[in-house]
Amino acid sequence: MSVAIAQNAASRRAWRDEIVAMLSLSWPMILTNLAQTAMTATDVMMMGWVGADTLAAGALGTNLYYVPMIFGLGLMLATSPMMARELGRNKFTVREIRRTVRQGLWIAVTISIPIWLALWNTTPILIAMGQDASLAAEAGNYVRALQWAVLPFYGYIVLRSFIAALERPGWALVIALISVGFNALANWLLIFGHFGFPKLGIVGSGIATSLSSVMMFAGLVIVISLDKQFRRYRLFGRFWRADWPRFGELFRLGLPIAAILSFEVTIFNAAAFLMGLIGADSLAAHAIAIQIASIAFMVPMGFGQAATVRIGRAYGAQDREGIKRAGWVAFAAGTGFMVVTALLMLLAPHQLISAFIDVNDPANASVISLAVSFLAFAALFQIFDGGQAVASGMLRGLHDTTIPMIYAAIAYWGVGLPLSVGFGFWLGMEGAGIWLGLLCGLATAAVLLISRWLRRENLGIEIIRV
Repeated sequence: MSVAIAQNAASRRAWRDEIVAMLSLSWPMILTNLAQTAMTATDVMMMGWVGADTLAAGALGTNLYYVPMIFGLGLMLATSPMMARELGRNKFTVREIRRTVRQGLWIAVTISIPIWLALWNTTPILIAMGQDASLAAEAGNYVRALQWAVLPFYGYIVLRSFIAALERPGWALVIALISVGFNALANWLLIFGHFGFPKLGIVGSGIATSLSSVMMFAGLVIVISLDKQFRRYRLFGRFWRADWPRFGELFRLGLPIAAILSFEVTIFNAAAFLMGLIGADSLAAHAIAIQIASIAFMVPMGFGQAATVRIGRAYGAQDREGIKRAGWVAFAAGTGFMVVTALLMLLAPHQLISAFIDVNDPANASVISLAVSFLAFAALFQIFDGGQAVASGMLRGLHDTTIPMIYAAIAYWGVGLPLSVGFGFWLGMEGAGIWLGLLCGLATAAVLLISRWLRRENLGIEIIRV
């Protein structure tokens, strides 16, 4: 009896310690995600102040920009579970961490070049997709200024993964918060031409975001170069030395992650393009609703990122119970938060919408009415969205990315997109139908991913070969 009591007490302590460790790691990541999203929210907010057409053009440009950018982001995110696993095996390792960071930065440069070439042709791409020519032209001008944010943002993600793997993500938060303030100020100056700056309109927003991304990357470079704990890794020494095995390993792990993110993000981008076919009001309302949902999503996303680190370190140490505790703590926290945000979207939609558009202006009545209805659907899929975000991070910590990639393709493009088109156009539900299709896709993804986690948990820490 005393042995059983001691074991139960030890188990409770272990779970309590995991909760503390998870929260300590995740809250700076969550706030960093919110800070990064605040940049996009600031852009959307100030475009809305210019007018509904400018907001619609910005939504088109932003959605096209995110298609290739998110794919490259997935490649960068492979650095996090790889470094976490190495630190789980040996917490004093230096060389393996340096190799991963260096090759992550190499991949950032490699993938940015074709992305720049593609985004430079935003206007003809949007016109070919059937979008309004005037909106496409304005969106193209915006993206040509915005696209230069890609490379410094990727560099920032790699360095953020490094400090997160060491469980010191606070510096990334500090730098992101400073950059949010800079981005807001630069948007205000360059969009509207205050204090003698040129009045560039939507192009000024793209320039502001690009400059903010440079600031984020440069800030982490400075911190890593000066901090004693970080400096010992000598991340930037012999930067040009090739390490093709590690380069290839990152690509193999990162490509499925990139595909997962691309399947998820592009269904939302496709939804925006479908909204554009319905009309400018639907597109503007969608931009507002999706931005509100995106802000809420940053919290479970942060728990998922923290789960990748905690599970990755337990995975490297071959600690089955540690993997289990980290996964379920993150999942409970992420989905629990989304229940709260769902209630907020249902009970106070006008207050949320008022941050993006003047709710007292009669000219905006149609946009506001549509945005309220879209938020009702967003509230319904919040819990599923949070669940799939955390579950994906949990599996990533186990380097399990191929099967989740297949699940993402099925959920988003096999279920979500066809239903969005069917409900929206064939059944005549228009924007509401598009959001109902998104709900079905997210629910499918959440169920498949958590089922995969349960399977992995039952099998222990062995890698499942596919």
